Amino acid sequence: MIEKGLVSSEVVEQTQETIDQQDDLSEARPDLLDKLIADGHFQKEEMTRLLAEEFDMPMVATTDLVADEEALNAVPKKLARRYGVFPLSIEGNRLRVAIHDPLDVDSVDSLSHVLQKDIETSIAAKEDIKKAIASHYGDAGVEDVMSEFEGLEGELDSVEIQGLDSDQKESTDENDAPIIRLVYLIITEAIKRRASDIHLEPLEKRFRVRYRIDGALMEVENPPKRLQLSIISRLKIMAHISIAEKRIPQDGRIQIKVAGKDLDLRVSSLPTAHGESIVMRILDKEGLKLGLPELGFFSDDQSVFERVIGLPDGIFLVTGPTGSGKTTTLYSCLHYINRPDTKIITVEDPVEYQLSGINQVQVRSEVDMSFGRALRAMLRQAPNVIMIGEIRDLETANIAINASLTGHMVFSTLHTNDAPSAVTRLIDIGVKPFLVSASLRATMAQRLVRRICPDCKQSYEPTDKDLRILGLTPEMASTGTFMKGEGCNACTGTGYRGRFGLFEIFQVDDELKEMVYNSVSTQKLRVKARELGMRTMREDGIRKVMAGLTTVDEVVRVTMGDSD
Repeated sequence: MIEKGLVSSEVVEQTQETIDQQDDLSEARPDLLDKLIADGHFQKEEMTRLLAEEFDMPMVATTDLVADEEALNAVPKKLARRYGVFPLSIEGNRLRVAIHDPLDVDSVDSLSHVLQKDIETSIAAKEDIKKAIASHYGDAGVEDVMSEFEGLEGELDSVEIQGLDSDQKESTDENDAPIIRLVYLIITEAIKRRASDIHLEPLEKRFRVRYRIDGALMEVENPPKRLQLSIISRLKIMAHISIAEKRIPQDGRIQIKVAGKDLDLRVSSLPTAHGESIVMRILDKEGLKLGLPELGFFSDDQSVFERVIGLPDGIFLVTGPTGSGKTTTLYSCLHYINRPDTKIITVEDPVEYQLSGINQVQVRSEVDMSFGRALRAMLRQAPNVIMIGEIRDLETANIAINASLTGHMVFSTLHTNDAPSAVTRLIDIGVKPFLVSASLRATMAQRLVRRICPDCKQSYEPTDKDLRILGLTPEMASTGTFMKGEGCNACTGTGYRGRFGLFEIFQVDDELKEMVYNSVSTQKLRVKARELGMRTMREDGIRKVMAGLTTVDEVVRVTMGDSD
């Protein structure tokens, strides 16, 4: 490079002295050429071009570092990272790869021996190869760190001691204990894949790790069974729960920052036959700041929803089974109405998301801080809006209804299958029908369906079976756009990416109030509501299928057919 006039010998000597000084201070010793590029003395492209000329090898530009599927399959991710090569193409027994160091003959020979193929090399910049490996294979994952544990059977005690410190590390580097790095990567990989839960399950002969992505569990690379105790102990310490107690269930919370985002993980440990099972619920505050359209509302339902949550008093209930997105919807409501002139207090068990500007109360059974006791105290705080995590018993229901009748807006959830059933459920709990009729403003049932992946969605003609299931005629179907996902890297081949809601909004008008007062059946309430314009979840799902947002299978999976 000096001969070519790209850099002076004085600069090279000064840079080498700087590197030697860093080495004396026990810092990581950088490569001379990398240091010269980092200091801006020449561009990486110039160095790569010079190496290509010097060794008479083809040069691969950044934009040309694209592998075909067959070449990627031929070179496992672990080998590509270990040898610093990127597969470009394969033809018969000849594999063409990009390397950054033409003098590293040992790596090329080792790769040829492992793959049993003839290797043809081209030159590319080191950083470009790293980026290409990350984009085509994915960043360093759990399996990469787990390779560090090979041969550590006799050192597990020392590894555990290093890993079980009390510091809440938010980032890792090469000097961190392998257990800490492994736990951190299990969490970050789940977040990168948009998982809502991480399940670590001790089985008889293996330690299984699964992520729940878009509502479906997906098994990932399993850590060795021998690391089970170390990983569980590390997680329990991060969650501030006792590592000595292994006989009873425990709950904790981990706060972590990943890619600049503050995340809370709600941790639950449960003793099982083969060890403690850990489930971590990933709570992403960013998801609560979604606008109402992102929750899945069409404009007509959104206007009804906004009107209901903007009322000055009354009760609004969100219903559905566990995992149907009720909490996210309620928090999005609070975010929507959270203003300086509105006092909002919530009582929850547990407090899942911590929101600024909102007073949140945690139920604590060990000190007799129940929903009822918290609610009675909250009313003396003069709130405008009250959110109750769930109405579970008569005491909570009565206090909530009395609060709504004295000028408060109350939000809460119930476990019922549809919106009109919430009325019957409250009466079954023991609330007087006249109180329900006076206080209830609306109920909304919801379910979550998977959204078709935008990167691989394709239009298609619905089959006769699809139309029959949805109750559509060919003429009605002709006005819609039916889509489905083909499967791609972005959605890991599932054809779905993300979820949104199907909704059924039951508004209580004067006519329905009278029916509630007279304790009529859920079926009669439902029929009347349909006459007044209520749209069922199945009908909302059909609209969203015809808009190309989700599939027939998804809607059928989560909704019941309409009886009429």
